[in-house]
Amino acid sequence: MLSGYSFRPRAWAIAAAAAACTAFILLGNWQARRADEKRALAAALEQRRVSLSGTFLPQYTVLLDNKIRNHRVGYEVVTPLRVDGESVLVLRGWVAAGNSREVLPEVKTPPGAVKVEGIALERLPRLLLLEKNSTGKVRQSLDIGEFAAQTGLRLRAFVLEQHSAIDDGLVREWLAPDTGVTMHESYSLQWYSFAVATVALFVALSFRRVATR
Repeated sequence: MLSGYSFRPRAWAIAAAAAACTAFILLGNWQARRADEKRALAAALEQRRVSLSGTFLPQYTVLLDNKIRNHRVGYEVVTPLRVDGESVLVLRGWVAAGNSREVLPEVKTPPGAVKVEGIALERLPRLLLLEKNSTGKVRQSLDIGEFAAQTGLRLRAFVLEQHSAIDDGLVREWLAPDTGVTMHESYSLQWYSFAVATVALFVALSFRRVATR
């Protein structure tokens, strides 16, 4: 008597494999849609590029404290840019802190008309939430409305993250916004892989040894 293998899936195995595959595919599709949404968000951020011409107002410069670059503590420099009777807060770049916290670093600000290019960040008013009664040149955070009230400046409702080069010695190594596209693509591929693995396992376990004459 000889023996061989025959494809004889059990009913419960068919139901379980179908349910698992459906769930994995749906999860993969959901992650793929999330990746598409994040791509659209990245495209929208790219469209927020702004170019402004005006004059810096260095007397209103603020240093945002405890900003780290390459394991060094320093400050992010914010200076209003006067543009047609209004002003825009410009996140100009980073400068290292000195050996003493009592001595602030010198920030070089170009005089006269300048052209500043960068990205308009609507999120900064929310992320840089002003502490109550926060004043002075060095601050932990900054709020557009409060700063406008303190200085009397007419400030536009966004902060310009400067990307263009200006001879001021500041470091402009901004972190690219992490929209999460790669993460969602990875999760999507992972769920689809689970679906494929489920089918492969179902097929493999559905072959059973049978006796033949």
